[in-house]
Amino acid sequence: MTKHVRNNGNPFALIPLLIFILTFLGAGIWLNDFYALPSPVAVLLGIIAAFILFKSSTDEKVTTLIAGCGESKIMTMCLIYLLAGAFAVVSKATGGVDAVVNLGINNIDVAYFPLGIFLIAAFLSTATGTSVGAIVAIGPIAVTLADKSGASLPLISGALLGGSMLGDNLSMISDTTIAATQSLGCNLKDKFKINLFIAFPAALITVLLLFYLGLNSDINAVAIPKNGVDWISIIPYVLVIVLAVSGINVFATLIIGTLLAGAIGYFGNHFTLMVFTQKVYEGFTSMTEIFLLSMLSGGLAAMVDKAGGIDYVLFQVKKRIKSKKSAQTGIGTLVGLTNLAIANNTVSIVITGTIAKEINDEYDLDSRKTATILDIFSCVIQGILPYGAQVLLILSFANGKLDFFDLISNAWYHLFLFLFTLVAIYASFWDKLVKRFFDI
Repeated sequence: MTKHVRNNGNPFALIPLLIFILTFLGAGIWLNDFYALPSPVAVLLGIIAAFILFKSSTDEKVTTLIAGCGESKIMTMCLIYLLAGAFAVVSKATGGVDAVVNLGINNIDVAYFPLGIFLIAAFLSTATGTSVGAIVAIGPIAVTLADKSGASLPLISGALLGGSMLGDNLSMISDTTIAATQSLGCNLKDKFKINLFIAFPAALITVLLLFYLGLNSDINAVAIPKNGVDWISIIPYVLVIVLAVSGINVFATLIIGTLLAGAIGYFGNHFTLMVFTQKVYEGFTSMTEIFLLSMLSGGLAAMVDKAGGIDYVLFQVKKRIKSKKSAQTGIGTLVGLTNLAIANNTVSIVITGTIAKEINDEYDLDSRKTATILDIFSCVIQGILPYGAQVLLILSFANGKLDFFDLISNAWYHLFLFLFTLVAIYASFWDKLVKRFFDI
């Protein structure tokens, strides 16, 4: 269904949005840290600029801002962020992260550490919904394994980067997945199926390549200490994945997962009932920045939209769109360029989500596929940025033993994911295969 017809828009209405982006980008370059300036503060500057530049009355501006901040999809997204944070913190407190890492390390031959790191990172980031969390948990271990075994540090690091982004892109509780599906108004389960049809072959080829490289590598293996695995603490992660894939409501899935993790932690003497409640709140507060950013970005986007800024961007994008395929590519390019500017894939999706929805409806695209493209393009760009959190973390763990170009030249999963996404957009047989396999 096509939405109302928009006009050519007002390019000057984009100034507040550009102030937000350029402030965030400029501070990151100036301070050599793209996370030094809190993003909600940067978007607040854009809102202030909108109040100064736009011509409507103050009351109208306030009404538009509040309506945008409180839009149902934005609020749904924000509540899911809170529950995802609670689950992640409570599960970690029970020893779940350590258990997953130890499980993989204890059962992988030294020659296949790159492959093993890729698989562990993929599972952990899928279960927790965060690539940064997976890198923080596994990064120091991965670097140590490379040092002790003689395995290639660039290859292991590239495997860690790829695996963590795989899970971030696919996970039901990832903020990028939540932002993409909420922006396009599609079901998490359906987006997961379409996303999996692109990500799985990319992951499979990556696995085969890492297996081959491990098989043909020269490694002076040494004995590496192995730790026990607390199998019970892994159950909440597995349960969340099973419930989410089964189509259970995401709110119910996260609440059940958090309560189960809490029960395991309580009866396993990891924490008391009161500490459990504190961990839940700690999870809430860990999502404060993305919560505020999503809410304020929604308000700023509403103000920019009302002033004609979104109309202008749509007009410019649509001038270059000649078909459904070019519309999908345009959406991917738009979110990719936005991510290039601000180095945050979730924020990029939030900013471009409204425009993506407009193009999706205008060209009668499949919203599930559009959400997938939006998510994948943002994750691919985020995973190769020299100033992105994921790359910066891995380079810091390597402590000067690894440079950016060595890391990116071994990030095979990103390359294969991008190529298969282009196949999904331009190959006519792809949509038919998806319908045959998933009946959607």
